[in-house]
Amino acid sequence: MSDAVKTSSLTGAVSPMIPVLVCALAIFLLSGMDAAMKSLVIAVGVYNTVLWRSMVATLVSGAAWSAGPRSKPSLPVLRLHALRAAIVGIVLLSFFWGLARLPLAEAIGLSFVAPLFALLLAALLLGERIRRQVVWASLAGIAGVAIILAGQFGQASRSQDALLGTAAVLVSTVFYAYNLILSRRQALLAKPIEIMLFQNLCVAIILGLAAPWLAVALPRELWLPLVGVAALSLAGQFLMSWAYARAEAQYLIPTEYSAFIWAIALGWFFFGEEVAWTTLAGACLIVAGCLIAARANPKLAEPIEAAV
Repeated sequence: MSDAVKTSSLTGAVSPMIPVLVCALAIFLLSGMDAAMKSLVIAVGVYNTVLWRSMVATLVSGAAWSAGPRSKPSLPVLRLHALRAAIVGIVLLSFFWGLARLPLAEAIGLSFVAPLFALLLAALLLGERIRRQVVWASLAGIAGVAIILAGQFGQASRSQDALLGTAAVLVSTVFYAYNLILSRRQALLAKPIEIMLFQNLCVAIILGLAAPWLAVALPRELWLPLVGVAALSLAGQFLMSWAYARAEAQYLIPTEYSAFIWAIALGWFFFGEEVAWTTLAGACLIVAGCLIAARANPKLAEPIEAAV
């Protein structure tokens, strides 16, 4: 066997539309998780919410992994699991910290910059040539963020808190973009249950290092919502890993945009949030930029060859 082979054993032949629909369902479940996480972060803070969620998710996914057929991951795969977990930890802490300070739809709208960053990173990491369309797409994305920021300045009562939340969400989008690239590599090397277990385990271990100073016991009434959050997170992770193992990222990334619809509905229903026209306009520009960039990068996520 050569040192580099295509890991196609996980990617059974399926209709191209099925992974797209599965990924869209994953986005819906993860949008519900975002709404529940916002409530928990407001109640006990971002660190404790993410720490306890990761621990619960580790127990559930660990039981599922132990019950089924499994194989011990190789050291390179373990390193990939640990790297993505570190990136995911940064994404979770920064995004949910910002989410607690922004309307749900506004935070999700800003997070749409992530697919655009992912396309740029694909060009840098996968050796693709950055084309003129990508430059225009970047300008559209920047304009969208500027419009959303302009709307925040119009509300002096929350401008400082909103700007801090915006900065946190934008930081999370940069790392989430890299996470999208890693998820494609990871999905080709490991099964979804294994990915869920090691991602949550590594996040729990990393955050647990600060537990003696930051961790607090959750109030009894918050355990049921936390278990619900963990269930939504695991289901979304499983479906997304399944989809990314069977379709190129360029076809799946646009499903991210459906999260904005769910964010508007969930933010209004649970938090009474209204969506400003600046948020709608800015999100539309960001989405337009992502679609322009996607059309300019048809080779975004070809099957990746992995060293074994």
